[in-house]
Amino acid sequence: MRYAIIADIHSNLAAFTAVLADIEQRGGVEEVWCLGDVVGYGPDPHECIALLSQTNHVCLAGNHDWAAIGKLDTSYFNPEAAAACHWTAQQLSPEDVDYLENLPLSIHKGDFTLVHGSPREPIWEYLLSTSEAKENFAYFQTQFCLVGHSHVPLVFSYSETGACSCNQFLPDTELTLGKSRLIINPGGVGQPRDGNPRASYAIYDSETRIIRLYRIPYDIGATQARMVEHGLPMRLVARLSHGL
Repeated sequence: MRYAIIADIHSNLAAFTAVLADIEQRGGVEEVWCLGDVVGYGPDPHECIALLSQTNHVCLAGNHDWAAIGKLDTSYFNPEAAAACHWTAQQLSPEDVDYLENLPLSIHKGDFTLVHGSPREPIWEYLLSTSEAKENFAYFQTQFCLVGHSHVPLVFSYSETGACSCNQFLPDTELTLGKSRLIINPGGVGQPRDGNPRASYAIYDSETRIIRLYRIPYDIGATQARMVEHGLPMRLVARLSHGL
């Protein structure tokens, strides 16, 4: 079985469409595992929910998903993110709200625990350091955990000796699942933050036990033009060009 691992679409329809097209070109997958934040920041929240709903998928609640339906106070957001969130809320249909309302905080898929932020704080915690990751290995029982939220592709490894290490998850790298426990972040589809503006996602092959990361170019200018058209904050528009 093959599974697509995606996170942080963030209402970027051009990026999401490009990722789904790339998945099909690579032979397709049995199921899409979406790690949350389908909406927020970008110009097409309704369209992204609709497109995701057309796939065979599971999806988790992200902080922007909750904020868009009033389940999370936007005072925790920076001003640009809060402004985009308030705009997003006005674009959602009742069906969209119902979809986001019913997203779970965690999902178990075989050897994997799926969350948005971290197993300790599924909605809000960013995992960017080995110290944070090491503490989080105690909060899930499966061998592996998939996270999003930081928009940075990373792999945290916890060895049998209790040592924790962190490595970049680079494009076209084969990550072979072995004895070590891992926390894996596939990066962001709609708003990468690792200095590479291309959309990021991964495919897991359960037969070979290999996860491979892919970076996909998309029409950034088209997304930016729609953001400007809708009056979304210019800082959010500009950052897409730089992957920051």
